[in-house]
Amino acid sequence: MSRRANVAFAMIVAALGLAVLGAALAGDGEGDSDGGAATNRVPRTTPQRESSRVPRVTRSAASRARPAQGARLLRRTQLRARPGGRVVRALGTKTNFGSQQVLAVVRRRGDWLAVLSDHLPNSRAGWIPAANARLQREPYTLHADLSARRVVVRRKGRVVRVVRVAVGRHGSTTPTGRFAVTDMLRLAGGGPYGCCVLALTGRQPNVPQG
Repeated sequence: MSRRANVAFAMIVAALGLAVLGAALAGDGEGDSDGGAATNRVPRTTPQRESSRVPRVTRSAASRARPAQGARLLRRTQLRARPGGRVVRALGTKTNFGSQQVLAVVRRRGDWLAVLSDHLPNSRAGWIPAANARLQREPYTLHADLSARRVVVRRKGRVVRVVRVAVGRHGSTTPTGRFAVTDMLRLAGGGPYGCCVLALTGRQPNVPQG
């Protein structure tokens, strides 16, 4: 694994509470899953009895969330800064962790899709040809409220789970923005972070030293 991937992995484990996560969960598209390496479930990161103490989320707040859309890559694809523009990165059909490459779609322009990728700065979208991907529904979205220290999990706009989260301390504060889930990883033997890690497109620009 590259040094960059190690930094990204450490950030993901230490700072799950990134704001607004577009849930591009590989293999979670309705009626379009191919049984890829990534799980199609949102993991239970805390026991149910803990989440029950989190303040309730109102119905009006839930109704504002819309199901996300993912683009499952069918072939090697060039990620570009704009439609037909400079190539940022060549993307394969698998992620660095071996999961099916499913990119969160944030908008469409003609034959091009704007997607989120960990090869781009936080919250910035790149572009891929729509012909190189198969669109699928991604019903799960997650929203992290850093001040309330909670993550709200929604399925098709309806709240299905609310969990408490930790945030970065002073000097390595949790970055905010819109991010996507790229992989769901299981940790061998568990540990202080539990069973699982959600890998994100977000980057932690202030990684604690040592």
